[in-house]
Amino acid sequence: MGDLTGPNSGIVIPPRNGAKLVIDEYNKTNPAVKIELVEYDSQGDGSKAVALAQQAIKDDKIVGLVGPAFSGESAQVAPVLEEAKIPSISASATNTKLAENGWKFWHRVLPNDGVQGPSIADFIAGGAAAKNVFVIDDKSEYGKPLADAVRAQLGTKGVQVTNDSLDPTESDFSSVVNKVAAAKPDAIFFGGYYAAGGNLLKQLRDKGVKDAKFFSGDGSLDKGLIEGAGAANAEGALVGCPCYIATPDVTDAKVKGFADAYKAAFSADPAIYAAEGYDAATVFVEAVKAGNTTPEKINEFIASANIAGVSKQIKFQANGEVEAKDIYIYQVKGGAITLLGKAAEAKLG
Repeated sequence: MGDLTGPNSGIVIPPRNGAKLVIDEYNKTNPAVKIELVEYDSQGDGSKAVALAQQAIKDDKIVGLVGPAFSGESAQVAPVLEEAKIPSISASATNTKLAENGWKFWHRVLPNDGVQGPSIADFIAGGAAAKNVFVIDDKSEYGKPLADAVRAQLGTKGVQVTNDSLDPTESDFSSVVNKVAAAKPDAIFFGGYYAAGGNLLKQLRDKGVKDAKFFSGDGSLDKGLIEGAGAANAEGALVGCPCYIATPDVTDAKVKGFADAYKAAFSADPAIYAAEGYDAATVFVEAVKAGNTTPEKINEFIASANIAGVSKQIKFQANGEVEAKDIYIYQVKGGAITLLGKAAEAKLG
Protein backbone atom coordinates (compact mmCIF):
# COMPACT_ATOMS: atom_id res chain seq x y z
CA MET A 1 0.00 0.00 0.00
CA GLY A 2 1.25 3.43 -0.98
CA ASP A 3 1.45 6.17 -3.60
CA LEU A 4 1.71 4.15 -6.83
CA THR A 5 0.45 6.81 -9.27
CA GLY A 6 0.64 10.14 -7.41
CA PRO A 7 3.26 12.91 -7.31
CA ASN A 8 5.71 10.99 -5.08
CA SER A 9 5.23 7.50 -6.52
CA GLY A 10 8.92 7.38 -7.45
CA ILE A 11 9.76 6.37 -3.88
CA VAL A 12 6.96 3.79 -3.60
CA ILE A 13 7.18 1.89 -6.89
CA PRO A 14 10.70 0.52 -6.08
CA PRO A 15 9.63 -1.08 -2.76
CA ARG A 16 6.49 -2.41 -4.48
CA ASN A 17 8.76 -3.96 -7.11
CA GLY A 18 11.07 -5.37 -4.43
CA ALA A 19 8.10 -7.02 -2.69
CA LYS A 20 6.78 -8.35 -6.00
CA LEU A 21 10.19 -9.80 -6.86
CA VAL A 22 10.53 -11.90 -3.70
CA ILE A 23 6.92 -13.13 -3.84
CA ASP A 24 7.31 -14.07 -7.53
CA GLU A 25 10.54 -15.91 -6.68
CA TYR A 26 8.76 -17.82 -3.91
CA ASN A 27 5.72 -18.74 -6.03
CA LYS A 28 8.01 -20.04 -8.82
CA THR A 29 9.21 -22.77 -6.42
CA ASN A 30 5.67 -24.21 -6.63
CA PRO A 31 5.10 -24.21 -2.86
CA ALA A 32 2.13 -25.88 -1.17
CA VAL A 33 0.87 -22.44 -0.10
CA LYS A 34 1.24 -19.68 -2.69
CA ILE A 35 1.16 -15.96 -1.88
CA GLU A 36 -0.89 -13.40 -3.80
CA LEU A 37 0.34 -9.79 -3.80
CA VAL A 38 -2.54 -7.28 -3.92
CA GLU A 39 -1.72 -3.62 -4.63
CA TYR A 40 -3.49 -0.69 -2.96
CA ASP A 41 -2.81 2.72 -4.53
CA SER A 42 -3.41 5.28 -1.78
CA GLN A 43 -1.64 8.08 -3.69
CA GLY A 44 -0.23 8.94 -0.26
CA ASP A 45 -3.65 10.16 0.91
CA GLY A 46 -4.50 9.02 4.45
CA SER A 47 -8.27 8.95 3.97
CA LYS A 48 -7.93 6.89 0.78
CA ALA A 49 -5.50 4.59 2.58
CA VAL A 50 -8.01 3.96 5.42
CA ALA A 51 -10.78 3.07 2.94
CA LEU A 52 -8.39 0.75 1.09
CA ALA A 53 -7.29 -0.88 4.36
CA GLN A 54 -10.93 -1.58 5.25
CA GLN A 55 -11.44 -3.11 1.78
CA ALA A 56 -8.25 -5.17 2.19
CA ILE A 57 -9.45 -6.57 5.53
CA LYS A 58 -13.15 -7.15 4.78
CA ASP A 59 -13.22 -8.04 1.08
CA ASP A 60 -9.74 -9.26 0.19
CA LYS A 61 -9.06 -11.00 3.54
CA ILE A 62 -5.37 -10.06 3.52
CA VAL A 63 -3.07 -11.76 6.06
CA GLY A 64 -0.40 -9.03 6.04
CA LEU A 65 0.55 -5.69 4.51
CA VAL A 66 3.81 -4.31 3.12
CA GLY A 67 3.31 -0.62 3.89
CA PRO A 68 1.81 1.87 4.14
CA ALA A 69 4.64 3.72 2.44
CA PHE A 70 4.32 7.20 3.99
CA SER A 71 4.15 8.30 7.62
CA GLY A 72 0.89 10.28 7.42
CA GLU A 73 -1.12 7.40 5.94
CA SER A 74 0.62 4.95 8.30
CA ALA A 75 -0.62 6.91 11.33
CA GLN A 76 -4.19 6.60 10.03
CA VAL A 77 -4.08 3.01 8.76
CA ALA A 78 -2.18 1.34 11.63
CA PRO A 79 -5.07 1.59 14.15
CA VAL A 80 -7.40 -0.05 11.58
CA LEU A 81 -4.94 -2.91 11.04
CA GLU A 82 -4.32 -3.18 14.79
CA GLU A 83 -8.02 -3.62 15.51
CA ALA A 84 -8.28 -6.30 12.80
CA LYS A 85 -5.03 -7.96 14.02
CA ILE A 86 -3.36 -7.72 10.60
CA PRO A 87 0.46 -7.45 10.68
CA SER A 88 2.13 -4.71 8.63
CA ILE A 89 5.75 -3.98 7.75
CA SER A 90 6.53 -0.58 6.20
CA ALA A 91 9.56 -0.29 3.93
CA SER A 92 9.66 3.50 4.11
CA ALA A 93 7.58 5.26 6.82
CA THR A 94 10.05 6.99 9.16
CA ASN A 95 8.03 9.21 11.55
CA THR A 96 9.39 8.51 15.05
CA LYS A 97 6.00 8.64 16.80
CA LEU A 98 4.66 5.66 14.82
CA ALA A 99 6.54 3.36 17.22
CA GLU A 100 5.10 5.04 20.33
CA ASN A 101 1.49 3.81 20.15
CA GLY A 102 1.83 0.37 21.72
CA TRP A 103 0.80 -1.31 18.45
CA LYS A 104 1.58 -5.04 18.35
CA PHE A 105 0.96 -5.62 14.62
CA TRP A 106 2.94 -2.65 13.22
CA HIS A 107 6.61 -2.87 12.10
CA ARG A 108 9.12 -1.12 9.84
CA VAL A 109 12.41 -2.32 8.32
CA LEU A 110 14.28 1.01 8.54
CA PRO A 111 15.47 3.39 11.28
CA ASN A 112 13.19 6.31 12.16
CA ASP A 113 13.64 10.07 11.81
CA GLY A 114 14.94 10.26 15.37
CA VAL A 115 17.98 8.44 13.97
CA GLN A 116 17.95 9.89 10.43
CA GLY A 117 17.65 13.58 11.39
CA PRO A 118 20.55 13.74 13.88
CA SER A 119 22.77 11.64 11.59
CA ILE A 120 22.20 14.03 8.67
CA ALA A 121 22.73 17.03 11.00
CA ASP A 122 26.01 15.55 12.25
CA PHE A 123 27.16 15.22 8.64
CA ILE A 124 26.07 18.79 7.80
CA ALA A 125 28.05 20.16 10.77
CA GLY A 126 30.92 17.67 10.50
CA GLY A 127 31.57 16.31 7.00
CA ALA A 128 30.23 19.45 5.30
CA ALA A 129 31.58 21.82 8.01
CA ALA A 130 28.54 24.13 7.76
CA LYS A 131 28.24 26.91 10.36
CA ASN A 132 25.11 28.69 9.08
CA VAL A 133 22.21 26.44 8.01
CA PHE A 134 18.73 27.31 6.73
CA VAL A 135 16.22 24.55 7.55
CA ILE A 136 12.91 24.33 5.65
CA ASP A 137 10.05 21.84 6.11
CA ASP A 138 6.87 21.04 4.18
CA LYS A 139 4.64 20.96 7.32
CA SER A 140 3.83 17.25 6.74
CA GLU A 141 3.80 14.39 9.27
CA TYR A 142 7.04 13.30 7.66
CA GLY A 143 8.86 16.50 6.74
CA LYS A 144 8.35 18.65 9.85
CA PRO A 145 9.48 16.13 12.50
CA LEU A 146 12.49 15.22 10.35
CA ALA A 147 13.43 18.89 9.94
CA ASP A 148 12.86 19.45 13.67
CA ALA A 149 15.26 16.59 14.47
CA VAL A 150 17.88 18.21 12.19
CA ARG A 151 17.27 21.62 13.82
CA ALA A 152 17.67 20.24 17.35
CA GLN A 153 20.88 18.36 16.55
CA LEU A 154 22.44 21.32 14.69
CA GLY A 155 21.68 23.41 17.78
CA THR A 156 23.84 21.10 19.89
CA LYS A 157 26.72 21.65 17.44
CA GLY A 158 26.79 25.44 17.80
CA VAL A 159 25.49 25.92 14.26
CA GLN A 160 23.46 29.06 13.46
CA VAL A 161 20.02 27.85 12.30
CA THR A 162 17.32 29.82 10.45
CA ASN A 163 13.89 28.21 9.98
CA ASP A 164 10.96 28.40 7.60
CA SER A 165 8.20 26.23 6.08
CA LEU A 166 6.56 25.90 2.67
CA ASP A 167 3.34 24.47 1.26
CA PRO A 168 4.27 21.65 -1.18
CA THR A 169 0.95 22.03 -3.03
CA GLU A 170 2.05 25.48 -4.22
CA SER A 171 4.55 26.02 -7.02
CA ASP A 172 5.93 29.46 -6.12
CA PHE A 173 8.34 29.27 -3.18
CA SER A 174 9.65 32.84 -3.59
CA SER A 175 8.81 33.83 0.00
CA VAL A 176 11.10 31.13 1.40
CA VAL A 177 13.69 31.53 -1.37
CA ASN A 178 14.06 35.27 -0.69
CA LYS A 179 14.64 34.59 3.01
CA VAL A 180 17.30 31.97 2.18
CA ALA A 181 19.05 34.39 -0.20
CA ALA A 182 19.11 37.07 2.53
CA ALA A 183 20.48 34.64 5.17
CA LYS A 184 23.45 33.60 2.97
CA PRO A 185 23.71 30.10 4.54
CA ASP A 186 26.53 27.56 3.99
CA ALA A 187 23.93 24.81 3.75
CA ILE A 188 20.17 24.32 3.31
CA PHE A 189 18.18 21.35 4.63
CA PHE A 190 14.71 20.53 3.25
CA GLY A 191 12.39 18.18 5.14
CA GLY A 192 9.87 16.95 2.57
CA TYR A 193 9.40 14.95 -0.62
CA TYR A 194 11.25 15.20 -3.94
CA ALA A 195 8.44 16.84 -5.95
CA ALA A 196 8.65 20.01 -3.84
CA GLY A 197 12.37 19.52 -3.16
CA GLY A 198 13.33 19.67 -6.84
CA ASN A 199 11.18 22.76 -7.40
CA LEU A 200 12.67 24.45 -4.32
CA LEU A 201 16.24 23.66 -5.40
CA LYS A 202 15.60 25.08 -8.89
CA GLN A 203 14.15 28.31 -7.49
CA LEU A 204 17.05 28.67 -5.03
CA ARG A 205 19.68 28.29 -7.76
CA ASP A 206 17.72 30.59 -10.12
CA LYS A 207 17.68 33.21 -7.35
CA GLY A 208 21.47 33.10 -7.15
CA VAL A 209 21.84 30.88 -4.08
CA LYS A 210 24.62 28.93 -5.79
CA ASP A 211 27.19 28.09 -3.12
CA ALA A 212 25.03 26.76 -0.28
CA LYS A 213 25.06 22.96 -0.18
CA PHE A 214 21.55 21.51 -0.52
CA PHE A 215 20.59 18.64 1.81
CA SER A 216 17.42 16.62 2.21
CA GLY A 217 16.18 13.35 3.71
CA ASP A 218 14.93 10.08 2.27
CA GLY A 219 11.75 11.62 0.82
CA SER A 220 13.95 13.39 -1.75
CA LEU A 221 16.06 10.40 -2.77
CA ASP A 222 14.65 9.99 -6.25
CA LYS A 223 15.65 11.03 -9.76
CA GLY A 224 12.58 13.30 -9.60
CA LEU A 225 14.68 15.64 -7.44
CA ILE A 226 17.16 15.97 -10.31
CA GLU A 227 14.42 16.26 -12.95
CA GLY A 228 12.56 18.91 -10.94
CA ALA A 229 15.63 21.03 -10.26
CA GLY A 230 17.41 20.43 -13.57
CA ALA A 231 20.64 18.42 -13.68
CA ALA A 232 22.94 21.45 -13.37
CA ASN A 233 21.05 22.81 -10.35
CA ALA A 234 20.90 19.40 -8.64
CA GLU A 235 24.61 18.67 -9.08
CA GLY A 236 26.22 18.12 -5.68
CA ALA A 237 22.92 17.87 -3.77
CA LEU A 238 23.19 15.58 -0.74
CA VAL A 239 20.45 13.28 0.54
CA GLY A 240 20.46 11.21 3.71
CA CYS A 241 18.50 7.98 3.93
CA PRO A 242 18.02 5.06 6.32
CA CYS A 243 18.13 2.95 3.14
CA TYR A 244 20.84 1.06 1.31
CA ILE A 245 20.56 1.34 -2.47
CA ALA A 246 22.31 -1.36 -4.49
CA THR A 247 24.34 0.93 -6.78
CA PRO A 248 25.93 -0.62 -9.92
CA ASP A 249 29.39 -0.78 -8.28
CA VAL A 250 28.22 -2.96 -5.35
CA THR A 251 30.40 -6.00 -4.58
CA ASP A 252 28.45 -7.85 -1.84
CA ALA A 253 27.26 -11.13 -3.43
CA LYS A 254 23.78 -11.12 -1.83
CA VAL A 255 23.13 -7.48 -2.71
CA LYS A 256 24.50 -7.94 -6.24
CA GLY A 257 22.27 -10.99 -6.74
CA PHE A 258 19.25 -8.94 -5.69
CA ALA A 259 20.25 -6.02 -7.93
CA ASP A 260 20.72 -8.28 -10.96
CA ALA A 261 17.37 -10.05 -10.39
CA TYR A 262 15.62 -6.70 -9.89
CA LYS A 263 17.07 -5.28 -13.11
CA ALA A 264 16.12 -8.43 -15.05
CA ALA A 265 12.54 -8.24 -13.75
CA PHE A 266 11.91 -4.49 -14.05
CA SER A 267 14.47 -3.23 -16.62
CA ALA A 268 15.75 -0.71 -14.07
CA ASP A 269 18.37 -0.58 -11.35
CA PRO A 270 17.02 -0.86 -7.79
CA ALA A 271 16.10 2.60 -6.47
CA ILE A 272 15.14 3.92 -3.03
CA TYR A 273 13.56 1.33 -0.72
CA ALA A 274 13.64 -1.45 -3.34
CA ALA A 275 15.81 -3.54 -1.00
CA GLU A 276 13.64 -2.62 1.99
CA GLY A 277 10.48 -3.66 0.10
CA TYR A 278 12.19 -6.95 -0.77
CA ASP A 279 13.18 -7.47 2.87
CA ALA A 280 9.72 -6.59 4.24
CA ALA A 281 8.08 -9.09 1.87
CA THR A 282 10.80 -11.67 2.66
CA VAL A 283 9.67 -11.66 6.31
CA PHE A 284 6.13 -12.56 5.20
CA VAL A 285 7.44 -15.22 2.78
CA GLU A 286 9.57 -16.80 5.53
CA ALA A 287 6.56 -16.76 7.88
CA VAL A 288 4.46 -18.69 5.34
CA LYS A 289 7.36 -21.07 4.60
CA ALA A 290 7.44 -21.86 8.33
CA GLY A 291 3.78 -22.90 8.18
CA ASN A 292 2.13 -19.69 9.41
CA THR A 293 -0.90 -18.74 7.33
CA THR A 294 -3.14 -16.76 9.70
CA PRO A 295 -2.48 -13.08 10.52
CA GLU A 296 -1.88 -13.74 14.22
CA LYS A 297 0.52 -16.65 13.58
CA ILE A 298 2.38 -14.56 11.00
CA ASN A 299 2.63 -11.73 13.53
CA GLU A 300 4.09 -14.11 16.12
CA PHE A 301 6.71 -15.18 13.55
CA ILE A 302 7.58 -11.53 12.79
CA ALA A 303 8.14 -10.81 16.50
CA SER A 304 10.91 -13.42 16.70
CA ALA A 305 12.27 -13.10 13.13
CA ASN A 306 16.03 -12.76 12.67
CA ILE A 307 16.65 -12.79 8.93
CA ALA A 308 19.67 -11.78 6.86
CA GLY A 309 18.06 -9.29 4.49
CA VAL A 310 19.46 -7.46 1.48
CA SER A 311 19.40 -4.05 3.19
CA LYS A 312 20.31 -5.20 6.73
CA GLN A 313 19.73 -7.91 9.33
CA ILE A 314 15.97 -7.93 9.96
CA LYS A 315 15.21 -8.26 13.66
CA PHE A 316 12.43 -6.31 15.36
CA GLN A 317 12.19 -4.72 18.79
CA ALA A 318 8.97 -5.08 20.81
CA ASN A 319 7.71 -1.70 19.53
CA GLY A 320 8.06 -2.75 15.86
CA GLU A 321 11.31 -0.87 15.21
CA VAL A 322 14.10 -2.69 13.38
CA GLU A 323 17.28 -3.04 15.43
CA ALA A 324 19.74 -1.92 12.69
CA LYS A 325 20.36 1.86 12.72
CA ASP A 326 22.66 2.81 9.79
CA ILE A 327 21.99 6.05 7.85
CA TYR A 328 23.59 6.57 4.42
CA ILE A 329 24.52 9.74 2.52
CA TYR A 330 23.95 9.96 -1.25
CA GLN A 331 25.13 12.69 -3.63
CA VAL A 332 24.00 13.80 -7.08
CA LYS A 333 26.97 13.49 -9.43
CA GLY A 334 26.75 13.81 -13.21
CA GLY A 335 22.95 13.72 -13.09
CA ALA A 336 22.82 10.44 -11.12
CA ILE A 337 22.41 9.48 -7.45
CA THR A 338 25.64 8.02 -6.05
CA LEU A 339 26.45 6.56 -2.62
CA LEU A 340 28.97 8.50 -0.53
CA GLY A 341 28.80 6.06 2.40
CA LYS A 342 27.48 5.76 5.93
CA ALA A 343 26.70 9.16 7.47
CA ALA A 344 29.22 8.63 10.26
CA GLU A 345 32.02 7.89 7.76
CA ALA A 346 31.12 9.68 4.49
CA LYS A 347 33.55 12.27 3.10
CA LEU A 348 32.83 15.09 0.65
CA GLY A 349 35.19 15.10 -2.33
